[in-house]
Amino acid sequence: MEERNRMRAADADREATAERLRAALNEGRLDLHEYDDRLRRAYGSKTYGELDELLTDLPGAGPAGRPLPAPRAAGEGGVAVPGTEAVSGPRSAWLLGLWGPWLKVALILTAIWFVSQLAEGEFEFDDYWPLWVLGPWGAVLLYQTAQGLATGVPEKDAERRRRKQVEREARRRAKRELPET
Repeated sequence: MEERNRMRAADADREATAERLRAALNEGRLDLHEYDDRLRRAYGSKTYGELDELLTDLPGAGPAGRPLPAPRAAGEGGVAVPGTEAVSGPRSAWLLGLWGPWLKVALILTAIWFVSQLAEGEFEFDDYWPLWVLGPWGAVLLYQTAQGLATGVPEKDAERRRRKQVEREARRRAKRELPET
């Protein structure tokens, strides 16, 4: 057991711990301040021992909880190669939020350009005027995308949204528990 406590934890282990902490918050075992503190420590943990410390005073696997996954044995498959994972989860939501308005404006401007080209009766792609709007804006978005992906902004944004949701749920629960006067 001592050896396991010193082993490095994976992101999936931190997520499982965060899920157990969320379950404890929803069950009323943790208040919002304590949950926030433990969640920060969970995402900053490096070893299984540090993760286990956050759960010692909580009951075992609760309704939404599950035990930490077992560490992989040496030589087991599933080695993650950085940069090859599919775009999903917080990253895709962040990219859609960043690029969504640009795509909508691009569609609208291109439709206007297309209709104007139809009205003139000739198509000249060298006269694609939406490029004057979409080009500089797209260059700025490319820079923001590269910077955000390099610094982990999608994950931070997702965690910020999760915290806000938990706070909203806690406020709703507190309102429901208030005695009516």
